[in-house]
Amino acid sequence: MHPATLTAPKSFYLASAECFPPTFSIRYLNANSASQTIDTLIPPSTTMCANYRPSSREALAALPLPPPDFAYEEAYPGSVVPIVTNFAPRLWVPAAFGLIPSWAKDTKIVRSTYNARAETVGEKPSFRSAWQRGQLCIIPSEVLYEPCYETGKAVRWAIRRADGKPMGIAGLWERKLDDTDQPTWSMTMLTINADYHPLMRRFHKPEDEKRTVVILPDDAWGDWLRTKSENTARALLRGFDVSGFVTEAAPR
Repeated sequence: MHPATLTAPKSFYLASAECFPPTFSIRYLNANSASQTIDTLIPPSTTMCANYRPSSREALAALPLPPPDFAYEEAYPGSVVPIVTNFAPRLWVPAAFGLIPSWAKDTKIVRSTYNARAETVGEKPSFRSAWQRGQLCIIPSEVLYEPCYETGKAVRWAIRRADGKPMGIAGLWERKLDDTDQPTWSMTMLTINADYHPLMRRFHKPEDEKRTVVILPDDAWGDWLRTKSENTARALLRGFDVSGFVTEAAPR
């Protein structure tokens, strides 16, 4: 079945990256500017992860892909950001931060779909189809922002790689055709429990469950996009090695 049809069997599947064409037509979610949001920006919340800075075009130019040809900024749910998908593994495409399932009536759903719990991703209506179809993506991030309560109040902290290279976050994508049959994209970040993670357990309220996005090792980016089974995908959803990462307070 050709991937452009966006139909799939009910079981988890993924075609090889080599099956896809090198280019195809893309339109921004917002025709005026890819850096504009779908809806009103949402302020940071205690939900993991609602605020990050995508990797710069200069940083992404060092990877074996043409850099994004659209503008983007610090991201909140609804922002347009670059992702690379297993549907178009040779392109950075502009996607909404927050998955928009095919049945969604409007884009406001991004306020609750920017994260997907790995434990229930195959059950929740918003994510079930993308997961079962194996619609995997990587979201490049320069900085993650999380609230730390170690001082007794929320202080925004920044998490980044010490070498400044992109963090590749595991995610799911969705793609819809607009009224002119041009594709628009959206994504969500997959999260796992972090109660015992040496770094990510420091963030969010003391009484809250600790969560973390999945930061893929550099040598696992291709493995993630080429994954062909649910079991293989789940095996890659694990906490990241904290060596090589730095954190610091980053209040506004």
